[in-house]
Amino acid sequence: MGVVVTDAEVTLADVLSLRLAIDEPLREGTELVLRHRTTGVEREVRLGTPGARAREATLAVSLAPLGLTAGRWDAYLRHDGRRSRLLSVDPGFSLDHLDAYALCRRTLAYRSYRTRNGYLALKITDAEPGAEVRRVWFREGRFEVMGLLTYTGLEDDDSRHEATLTLDRRQAGARVSATAYVQGVRFHAAVSLVDVLAADPDGAGTWEPALQVAGVPAPLRLASRLDDVDGKRRRLHYPAAEVDGVPVRPCYTADDELRIEVGA
Repeated sequence: MGVVVTDAEVTLADVLSLRLAIDEPLREGTELVLRHRTTGVEREVRLGTPGARAREATLAVSLAPLGLTAGRWDAYLRHDGRRSRLLSVDPGFSLDHLDAYALCRRTLAYRSYRTRNGYLALKITDAEPGAEVRRVWFREGRFEVMGLLTYTGLEDDDSRHEATLTLDRRQAGARVSATAYVQGVRFHAAVSLVDVLAADPDGAGTWEPALQVAGVPAPLRLASRLDDVDGKRRRLHYPAAEVDGVPVRPCYTADDELRIEVGA
């Protein structure tokens, strides 16, 4: 039986919605199998006979009851003990959808995508509240950043929220703070690079930015994850600015959190 996913999306209600191109209706007893790529743990959903047309079928699978954990899960179809990976022609990527999905408060975030080899898979991550970076730049001696608050439960409206951007240099116990502007779930913040250098004048090193927002219990780490670019530390490089002869540049960690590097 030939089956290809033509459209895949995880809805705002955490339902995996699939449209399939098929040679014949799915047979009774067919299962969708999700297999954790690292541990090999599997979850099965019996599909039965969806009653679709001979050339197309639509499926909706609620993900929350399956007890899936963080990681990458590959999708298979299984019938009578035989299974095959589920081919996909849908890249499963939409920035607008990812933004809308990230506005709700969640514990896990589910995302469908197409692997490099052309198969359907799920990426599941812990959904802690955060500050998603959309733009970073240096201007007039300042570090500036703007983006979107994620998984906080705040409304995307015109409400203003008191907020502060902090940069911490843990090794030196130094901190620099500046007022940030948050409207709904959109934020913009800027901090003087002269103040950053003055806070730790004798040391080169890394500063960790965070956003403190009224009504959100914990500081929000600045990161960039709502896209299809993994491993930004290797792939995304910003030009350095010089402040009093000292180079300063933004960079990302291995898990895509933003940092500010001062010095060589």
